[in-house]
Parts: sequence; C-alpha cells; structure tokens
Amino acid sequence: MQKQDDSTGNTREAELLPIDIYYNKLLDWLLDRRHCDVKWQTGVLEVREKINAAIQDMPPVDEITQLLSGTYINYFHCIRIVELLKISESATKNIFGGYSSKRMKDWQEIVKLYEKNNINLAEAAHLLIRNVNYEIPSLKRQIGKCQQTQRDCTRKESEYSSNAALFKEKYQSVCRQMGIKGDDVKTELLSLLNELPELYKGIVSSIGSLKNATHYYEAFVNFLVPSYNNEKESSEVTTPLVRHIQKHGNSTVYQWRTGKIPSVIIPDKRPETTNVENEESGDIDWGIETVTTTDTGADNIDWGEGGEEDTGGVDWGDSGETIDWGETGQDNQDSAIDWGDDTGTADHEVTVDSGGITLEGSGQDEGGVISGEDAETLMDTTQTRNLLIDELLELQGFLRQRLMEMKSDSDVLSANQSAPQLIQMQSVESVQSMESAVTDVLSTLTSMKMHNLFLLKTSPRYLDRLADSLQQKLKVSEKLVTSIKVMADKRQAATIEQRDLEPKLEIIRTKTKELQEQISQEISKKYKNRPVNIMGEINTI
Repeated sequence: MQKQDDSTGNTREAELLPIDIYYNKLLDWLLDRRHCDVKWQTGVLEVREKINAAIQDMPPVDEITQLLSGTYINYFHCIRIVELLKISESATKNIFGGYSSKRMKDWQEIVKLYEKNNINLAEAAHLLIRNVNYEIPSLKRQIGKCQQTQRDCTRKESEYSSNAALFKEKYQSVCRQMGIKGDDVKTELLSLLNELPELYKGIVSSIGSLKNATHYYEAFVNFLVPSYNNEKESSEVTTPLVRHIQKHGNSTVYQWRTGKIPSVIIPDKRPETTNVENEESGDIDWGIETVTTTDTGADNIDWGEGGEEDTGGVDWGDSGETIDWGETGQDNQDSAIDWGDDTGTADHEVTVDSGGITLEGSGQDEGGVISGEDAETLMDTTQTRNLLIDELLELQGFLRQRLMEMKSDSDVLSANQSAPQLIQMQSVESVQSMESAVTDVLSTLTSMKMHNLFLLKTSPRYLDRLADSLQQKLKVSEKLVTSIKVMADKRQAATIEQRDLEPKLEIIRTKTKELQEQISQEISKKYKNRPVNIMGEINTI
C-alpha cells in the first residue's frame, strides 16, 4: 500500500516538472514527438488559400479589421476571429447550435484544418523561429545602421563646416594680401596694375630715406678698403642702383645704363603672350626680335649650291661681285663689304654690357629715342629689380652685422680715432633705425602683393592661374557647404527611417512574445498542463 502511494506521488511530481524547449529546436521537437506531420507545409498552403478567400468578405468590426491588417495571420488569430464572429453573426445561429452564416463556416473550417495534425503548432513554431532569428535582428541592424548614419553625418557636417570656413578664410586672406575684395577676381586683379605707379613712388620715397644708411656703408667700406678709392669711383663700390634711385627715382633702364636721359620713350609693343610662351616652353628670351618680311623666300638661305638666284636668300657663291678685305685697292664700293680701317666708313661697333646682351643702338637712335627693354623702368625690369633687392639685402646684412658688433665688446672700430666721423658718431639706436628702414623697403618690395603684381604685368596667363587658384578655394568652400546640406538631408532621412522602424520592431517583439506564450499553452495542454518553458535568445529580444 505504501509503495502504491509512493508511485502515485512520484507520478504527480513528474507531472509538475516543467518542459524546457530551446526555441531554435522547437519545430524539431514537435516533429520528433510526432505532434506534427513532417509534411505540415503542404497543409499550411491549403489553409492559406482558405484564409485569402475568407478575408474578402468580413463584417466591419474594428478588432477583426485590426487582426486582418497584420502581415501574417496565424492559427491564434483565426481563433480570435471565430470568437468575434460568434457575436457579430449570432443572428444566424440555428436551433441546433450551428451557424448558417458563410463567414462563420469558412473560419470554422480554417480552424479545423489548422488543428488537423497540429499544423497550427508547426506553423507557429516556424514563425517564432523566423522572428527571433531573422526578422527582429534585421530590424535591429537597420535601426543600428540608421543610428550610425546619423552619427557619421553629424561628424561629417562638423568637419565640412570647419573645412568650409577654413577655405573661405584662406580665400579672404589671400584677397586681403592682394588688396582685393574678391567679388570679381580677374577684374580686381587687373585693376591692381593701376596701383603700380603709386607703389613705385612709395618705394622710391622709402629708398630716398636710406641715404644715411648708404653713406654709412660707403664710409665703412672706404675706411676698411681704401684701395677701392684709387681704382673706382665710390658710387661704383657700394649699392650703385640704390644710389641711382635715390638721385633719379624710378628711371628707365637706358638712363641707368648710360647715364643719359632719353628724349623720347616708345613703350614696349611686344605681345604680352611672349613671356608666357617662353615660360611654358622653357626658352630663354634674349630680347632679340626676329625680323620677318613679306617675301616668301626670306626664310630660305642659298648656300651657293643652286644655279638660280634667290632674291630673299643669302648667296655666298661667285656671283661676280667682289668683296674687298682691305688688302687691295679695287673700286667696287657699291657692292663690296670693306672690313678695313678706312676713315669715313660707318661704325658698326657691337658692345656687350654687363647687364646682359645689348646691341649698341638697338634701343636708341640718333635722336635719343629709346624702345624695347631700355624703355622700361628699373622697377618693371626683372633684372634691375632683382639687382635692387640684392643691394638692399647687402645693405641690410651689413647693418645687422654692425648691430651685433656694436652690442658686443668687440666693437673697437667706432672708438678708433682715425675712423671717419660718420662711423664714430653712430649709435646702436641709429644703426637699428637704419636697419629697420631697409627691412621695411625690402618687405614692401618682396611682399606677396608686389610679387603677384610683377607677374601679372609680365604674364597674362599668370592672371588666369592666379584667379583660378583663388576661385578654386572659394569653390571648395561652396562645395563643402553643399556637402553639409547633403549630410543634413541624409541624417534627417536616417532619423525618419529609424522613427518608422522602431514601432515595427516593438510590434514584432510583442507579437513574438505573445506567440511564445500561446505555443507554450498549446503544448502544455498535450502534457496534462505541465509547465512549458521555451528557452534561448527569445527571452532577450
């Protein structure tokens, strides 16, 4: 008797033990225990066809409409629809408890097909696994992607904003250095050339204030190297171009080279593109113009090998004309070239100046008319301008060296009684003032604005390159501003997408939890209401 009671107690305890099923093995568990048929999907297809036909004619009940609006109708939805139809179709109930309504019959048939071979459990288990493994993770990934997109867009907006401000500042900074507003770059750059005369006047005026410095430098050199006084003029020893500008201003190159003031100056008529072509081709402009004629034979040289006479060539053959080399007395002055030292012949002397290759008389005629490079001013000519900068740098270096010596104990030159008074009377303050004045002139002459003005004057294509370079900075800034708007729109779109996805995720989470509970109850009914726990990631969704 005791044993029978123990057996009964063990049976009751076993009935109370929970059934734990891992959610991913739920369908396999149902098939292994033969609760469901292996071919359950075939039965589900028949049920889905019935559901699609039944939903075409439904009563206007709000809850039924809400159930049918779902993406997927399962067995438990059908049970609820039948319960609602019992209320809405109660008038069709007969004395035997049945319903004559076609709607009710259709849904009752659907429920019976679901319960046949437990198709409802197999479909519900399959739906549960799909939601947990695919639908919910997919929605989470999409929401995470939207959040990442928003963070990236916010970061890029900040970067683009700072870079746009940086390029705009660079553009404005260069415009300020060039002295333009930046509204119409090319026009404003060209208008800067009108400022050159006034800038030249300012530079000449500043150089004129350097007389104390140049005299001090001259006295210093003459005192330390007196042999120069015996060989050269003092003006040729130290900063000759600076002294010339102090006396004559921004004169022509011809006046600086010869010391003569021209009577007529013919502006340079050479095409402005000449320098540009030389710059891009890498050739050196020697300042020698090529003379062309209208004769088609001017480009051909007859070396005397042909028998025909070419009026446009140079014939070195025996044409019958004689050349007098100065050794015979033949009278053929009209056609011969006399290389002798006869008096009365024209002087065609070719001289080479230290400033470059210059043909005497090429830039000047007998009336004092100059043209070409000789007609340009000292500031406009690259060679003389570079020479001026070199002399100013030389003067600056001398003054800085003197400052270092005068501030140290090694300066014995100023205290030397034999030194000129100009050297002895200088103090640290006076030399420093001279050095500052020289530095100011150099800073003006070598500033970015002056450098660009010189290039603008000599190279038309430099204008295009400079304008394009400036406008490129502004275009980059404007492009970044456009990119900021694109990023803002993209971030807004990601925000809206996230706002749409989050309710869907919440709905599918809720339905999956409900489905988990409903499956647990259905399985529990088959095992005498034993508790059923569906385990795994489903509990953390």
